[in-house]
Amino acid sequence: MIDITGLCKTFNTGTINETRALQNVTLHVNRGDFVTIIGTNGSGKSTLLNAVAGSFLPDAGAIRIDGREVTRLRDFQRAADIARVFQNPFSGTAPKMTILENLHMAWLRNKPCRPVQSLDAARRDAYRSELGRLEMQMEKRLDHLIGSLSGGQRQAITLLMAVIARPKVLLLDEHTAALDPKSAAQVVKLTRHFIEREQLTAIMVTHSMQQALDLGNRTIMMHKGQIIDDIPLEEKRRLTVDDLLDKFAELRKNEQLTEDVLMELRREYI
Repeated sequence: MIDITGLCKTFNTGTINETRALQNVTLHVNRGDFVTIIGTNGSGKSTLLNAVAGSFLPDAGAIRIDGREVTRLRDFQRAADIARVFQNPFSGTAPKMTILENLHMAWLRNKPCRPVQSLDAARRDAYRSELGRLEMQMEKRLDHLIGSLSGGQRQAITLLMAVIARPKVLLLDEHTAALDPKSAAQVVKLTRHFIEREQLTAIMVTHSMQQALDLGNRTIMMHKGQIIDDIPLEEKRRLTVDDLLDKFAELRKNEQLTEDVLMELRREYI
């Protein structure tokens, strides 16, 4: 479904702020995979998601989605196949439009545009039914402005908007990080439900080690723009949060040892 080969991206090239965000990243995501990505700050997690979404052009490498070459296509040219939920609950909706209008706009995203009235009674009933599944008592608020909702409610609707047209790929960029614990738990529950129900191919970036273990059939660890581990479901089931933290601790320990060796070499030979 998603094939990434030799992907490289450097920002601010040639300046003191040069950052090698992606370094020869190669990744294959099967149809129906739900991949969670963890890593330290600056490890390249969100950059990898942005690359798949088309937010920037890579310096090298290739991206294919469902057999289609998309490496040089911009985000709007991939929008029919890719849906995305951001960390900020206010990023994925139009606040001055109603819940109904937002849902209908999302439903139309990968359909041909025709000058006809498509928001009929059957569509309203379908949206009302979907809102009921959110368990947030919004099914009777179809005509309320979405800007009047709480962050948790808006993020739940954003998630529904992302999956309502059954995209080929769903990208989740720390989509529960800005929510209170109760709302975050509900959005996680909905995430699992929608992905399983629609059999979506999904990639989720998270800072939560528990989410990384609980969700999906694969967990990828990134560090300094590279994939350093790809943990399959069988291994995930045996791991604990402490096990993942130990992996990061070992990584930092190895880096420190490397730094110590370099310092010793400098003292001896420079």
